Amino acid sequence: MLLNDRKNILSKLGFFLKTFLKNEKVTDNELLWHQKLEEKIQQAEKENAWFNNENILYALNTWAETLSEINIEKWLSKYYFPEKKTKNIALILAGNIPLVGFHDFLCVLVSGHSAIVKLSSNDKILLPFLAEYLQFHFPFLKEKIHFTKEKLTEFDAVIATGSDNTARYFEYYFGNKPNIIRKNRNSVAILTGDETEEDLHNLGKDIFTYFGLGCRNVSKIFVPEGYDFQNFFKAIYNFHPIIEYTKYANNYDYNKAVYLMSLFKLQENGFLLLKEDTSYSSPIASLFYEFYSDKNTLQKQLDKDKDKIQCIVNQKINPNFIPFGQTQQPSLSDYADGVDTLQFLIEL
Repeated sequence: MLLNDRKNILSKLGFFLKTFLKNEKVTDNELLWHQKLEEKIQQAEKENAWFNNENILYALNTWAETLSEINIEKWLSKYYFPEKKTKNIALILAGNIPLVGFHDFLCVLVSGHSAIVKLSSNDKILLPFLAEYLQFHFPFLKEKIHFTKEKLTEFDAVIATGSDNTARYFEYYFGNKPNIIRKNRNSVAILTGDETEEDLHNLGKDIFTYFGLGCRNVSKIFVPEGYDFQNFFKAIYNFHPIIEYTKYANNYDYNKAVYLMSLFKLQENGFLLLKEDTSYSSPIASLFYEFYSDKNTLQKQLDKDKDKIQCIVNQKINPNFIPFGQTQQPSLSDYADGVDTLQFLIEL
């Protein structure tokens, strides 16, 4: 597969999503695909109550913007694609947010290898449809994309994403093959007390997008000693409609009851529970916080715990951190766990 073929696959998909989301005029054939996608979105909503229309469209819009010709060119220009024998890559995907494994899927296609995809039961509608769309426009992909519910046997390498428990299972069964095995990670934000209302509102996007279910969602904030949370609560108030979603509200009520029965000290605003905790992974509808007195000491702590952290938010204090509000808008070069998935595949 030539480099231009790889680029065309990505740009075609990006253009399809863009025209769908903007309801732009297209050919009759493309209009049929738009209608099919609308049906798949409705089906995905019915299959998984966490995948509401807003979150599915957010995911599709993120990919529509990401898969622009400029972004694709910038991404692929960093790599050299030697002619190699095609290998079968097993993809074991998570299902916590819509299309969470899409980047791995695209990396396999761009590498020239074949994908054997084992979907999560929580996210089994959207990716097969987008694969079908690509196979229609690029028939040679019919031999390169396979979905299976069976036990994985014939593969040369594996990329698997799951919890810490499933990661141990993956390492046991797939450790003898080239692999990328991802464990549970969470994202954090560091506040100084000097943030603007806009900064804190954007932090709300990092917390609440996808109901906080993604590894790139901020699940914990570090705040200076004596931090006043009132400005934070005021800035995120516009996110309060999230409590109208039944599954989120049920988690809010349950976790609040558990915390209160355990006599934990809480701060809350009716749709988010704040609990002081040294852990990184907070339950749904909860946000952990921890006080710090010295930034250098905090940085050492974060460095020590880097294997538990996906993103750190607040680019104002470190250019390597993520800007407020952008954790769920990674570029094509932002690889999960910092492991270059495409280079791994190229070198197989």
